Amino acid sequence: MITGCKARDRRAQREVYDRYSPTMLAVARRYTQRDADAEDVLVSAFFKAFDKIDTFTESGSFEGWIRRIVVNEALMLLRKKHALKQAAELTEVNPANYSIPARAADRLAEADILKLLDSMPVGYRTVFNLYVIEGYKHREIAEQLGISINTSKSQLILAKKRMREQLEQLGYTAPNH
Repeated sequence: MITGCKARDRRAQREVYDRYSPTMLAVARRYTQRDADAEDVLVSAFFKAFDKIDTFTESGSFEGWIRRIVVNEALMLLRKKHALKQAAELTEVNPANYSIPARAADRLAEADILKLLDSMPVGYRTVFNLYVIEGYKHREIAEQLGISINTSKSQLILAKKRMREQLEQLGYTAPNH
């Protein structure tokens, strides 16, 4: 499939799209509140992936390569909409007080998690996705979003606090500290 895409074979491109688009749409959806925005991100990402397919070195996973493009496209959309400007930096916050109960995350369906993420401000949701789901470090997040490392940390802490509160409202209880 990859070789076909590098040769600009439309059938190979269609196979790649059919295989990876459902997963990548879910990735895009975690960053956007509107399905239409997620679909725009997906289309832009696949266009860019097919256009830049020659830069894929096959040293890593193709899915990981596309995922990175999707995340970058989602972040570009959020920056374009100025959705990340409201991120604030907090001081003297103890992150240990705002962890998410592990048992709750195991029992929640993907749709439930999306619903919880959708109710968060854009900054919280974006940093949460990048740190918890994508595995970025705060330094990388700060660079990607044009914010300070402390702002990234604050947004994550506040996202976890919000998630914890929402989970408690749904009847999921956290273990005692």
